[in-house]
Amino acid sequence: MSASLSQPLKRPEDTLMFREARESGDAVARFLDTNLETIARIVTRLKAHPPRSVTTCARGSSDHAATYGKYLIETLIGIPTSTAALSVSSLYDSPVFAADTLCIAISQSGRSPDLLTSVKAHKDSGAFVIALVNDFTSPLAELADEALPLCAGPELSVAATKSYITSLAALAALVAHWADHAALKDGVNRLPQHLTQAFDLDWSGALPTLTAARNLFVIGRGYSFAVAQEAALKLKETCALHAEAFSAAEVRHGPMAIVGEGFPIIGFAPSDSAGDDVRAVAAEFSGRGADVWLADTKGQGEGQGNLPALAAEAVLEPILMVASFYRLANALSIARGLDPDSPPHLNKVTRTR
Repeated sequence: MSASLSQPLKRPEDTLMFREARESGDAVARFLDTNLETIARIVTRLKAHPPRSVTTCARGSSDHAATYGKYLIETLIGIPTSTAALSVSSLYDSPVFAADTLCIAISQSGRSPDLLTSVKAHKDSGAFVIALVNDFTSPLAELADEALPLCAGPELSVAATKSYITSLAALAALVAHWADHAALKDGVNRLPQHLTQAFDLDWSGALPTLTAARNLFVIGRGYSFAVAQEAALKLKETCALHAEAFSAAEVRHGPMAIVGEGFPIIGFAPSDSAGDDVRAVAAEFSGRGADVWLADTKGQGEGQGNLPALAAEAVLEPILMVASFYRLANALSIARGLDPDSPPHLNKVTRTR
């Protein structure tokens, strides 16, 4: 279904989505100021009793943050990390064997019934439960062994922005301290300032292509795959635009067959080897005549649409990219005659069981 291109209802800078996404740097600063003592206590526990595995519990944007956490934990700590299928507990009432494991639950509201059921099943089976939750008065915060308030503040737009970015930053902070990774800890401390700079970057060059689009791919790999997932969701949610997220590795296994002349592509290419693969795929698609827009910290998008991106620790660059993307998505929604604050058929809390 194509979106209406009628007269915009408001200016992009007048939306709640714009204002809340712009607050991401301040939200991350609040998170760090509030939680470093709790993170230190959690890390002491994790080092004294290393979990044999990690399971994440989340849905939607929070589940995309969990994907980022998986890459962080597996690359910097080396512990296998997987995502819980929440229906196993909430629908099938199947037993969970989670002794000596870590369960990380991520939620804005902390009130989704299926999330709570799954987290309780893991805790009852012996998992150590950490909750990253924006509503610190929620049942999830009460259920967890340790809760880290995201401190993003009220998020009134249906589209989650600052709470997602703060979830990414929270995971980066936790793993940086767990791994005792000095450079990453320093990078996390600089995130608030860098997020403000990233939000101010101009990605409006992609607006003409995306305003007229009906389908597109969003490509990432490694740490940036989580923000590709999030970008695809936001394009569907706020812009009524069908977007699919792929790893630069997986897109070669069939999906790339439909990419041809004029097909829109957004790529997130950080400065690591995974970003090199995104750059390679973007160049291949550009060679087929696809309309490629690449956020590239190395600035190597020759022959492709350039989306400016800030350089930082490679682990953190995708967080900065998604801040820039949110500003683009907000403007794109308005350009397509929509209201990003009130997508049709969506509610802030998803009460699945």
